[in-house]
Amino acid sequence: MPVSLGLGLPQMKQYDIGRDVATVARAAEDVGYESLWVFERVLFPEPATQGLYGVPGLPWPDQYRSVADPLVTLTLAAAATDRARLGTSVLVAPLHVPFQLARSLASLDVASGGRVIAGLGTGWSLDEYAAASVAPFEKRGTVLDELLDVCAAVWGPDPVSYRGELTTIAPAEVGPKPVRPIPVYLPANSPRATRRLVDRADGWMPVAMGTSELAEQWRRVQDLAAERGRQRPIEVCARANARYSAKPLEGADRQPFHGSVAQIVEDLAAHAAVGVTEILLDLQGTTRDAAELADVAAEVYRAARAAGV
Repeated sequence: MPVSLGLGLPQMKQYDIGRDVATVARAAEDVGYESLWVFERVLFPEPATQGLYGVPGLPWPDQYRSVADPLVTLTLAAAATDRARLGTSVLVAPLHVPFQLARSLASLDVASGGRVIAGLGTGWSLDEYAAASVAPFEKRGTVLDELLDVCAAVWGPDPVSYRGELTTIAPAEVGPKPVRPIPVYLPANSPRATRRLVDRADGWMPVAMGTSELAEQWRRVQDLAAERGRQRPIEVCARANARYSAKPLEGADRQPFHGSVAQIVEDLAAHAAVGVTEILLDLQGTTRDAAELADVAAEVYRAARAAGV
């Protein structure tokens, strides 16, 4: 079967959020995209404490100077669409109060008719933690674990009751409840994170940076799942951070998903062959406006399906 294709919604500074989110969401659903996705950046530090992704000297992209709130963006998309699933890739868990985030996700799931996917992670930006986190950076894994516990409690039957390091819920009714169990997707960037994924999540969210690396990561996840006796299959949604070019990029140094529509489709096909069930294509960083984003996304989708991807 063809891999499911998702599209990143316009959140960056070159877009008019109030107009463009709905426009792109509707266009993507109409052309055939099965899911719509958002990411989270809360500030643009000047100067930055660390480079992008924690890599020394790697500059933050200029588009990160203004990134719309992910849940507001998904709410706009939910109101404009009927079928596409609505995912976060990812919400930085420690930047949110666990109880409030669990309720917001449940409310959005109800409002959208049961279409939410909760992609959660721990983040990497020390500046974002300093400004907005509920706990120090060193406790990021603990916060994510508690968030997963709180979501399970809040989304489950009443009365809800929970006591953790950050959260205390006295026995109470908490609603609305999700339409169905909200799928939780997690990264697997360390041995601890991989165990958390295998033991607690429905799906895995890797970054599609090359087929050999993705295949090796997927093998490690599957091996650990077998070792720990997991019976349920693990869904996989690989994030492809694309850089669109009207002309093909030449040379051996071309990065995956950088280039023309034809080159992006070639990379989609190669990564789908690894065995992932879904690929999220985020084109918004290098398209000028919503019209170009929607047009390029449509061209990629049609070319991918024509190629059997």
